[in-house]
Amino acid sequence: MSHDVKNIMLILSSPSGAGKTTITKKIQQKYQSFKISVSHTTREPRSNEINGIDYNFVSHEEFKRLIDEKQFYEYAKIFDNYYGTLKKTVDDLIKKNDVIFDIDWQGTKQLSQFKNLNLVKIYLLPPNKDELKKRLIKRDSDSLIEVEKRFKSFDEDVTHWQDYDYVLINENLETCYKQIEKIIANHKREFSNFSQIIQ
Repeated sequence: MSHDVKNIMLILSSPSGAGKTTITKKIQQKYQSFKISVSHTTREPRSNEINGIDYNFVSHEEFKRLIDEKQFYEYAKIFDNYYGTLKKTVDDLIKKNDVIFDIDWQGTKQLSQFKNLNLVKIYLLPPNKDELKKRLIKRDSDSLIEVEKRFKSFDEDVTHWQDYDYVLINENLETCYKQIEKIIANHKREFSNFSQIIQ
């Protein structure tokens, strides 16, 4: 299906704890046009999460059925649970909105295979591993075992930055966010020029 030229799909990936969820929320607050692609997942909800808003929580059986029916643009198994982006959700959203994906490198690779998607791929990094560990421990939603697991996966995650259009170091949240605003503005401009040329 052909998507509206001017709407972009912004992918924000980062190792766990580099601040992408905070930045995603900031983008949504500032731009009415951006909607978050709500992923399906088989993991248990955290106490503050709402089904249908944070994630669509489904059983392993249901998730496997959706995989078999090729309903996902991308899906990945992360720490014993599955996460995935439903095609229908995205195709409906992109008609009227820009879409943000908060997904990892595995998902980005899969999405990149769909040549008709208007992707802008940004990879966020924490300033260093010590800072990452501090942030992970501060986020008391995860047990220390989880923190260790996420910390270990950091080295593997980081090797995938070359699959992205932009790599940003999130040392200071405001600075990092301003860089992302510039990227969005450039891409929105590019596409509006592009559609004028077509017309």
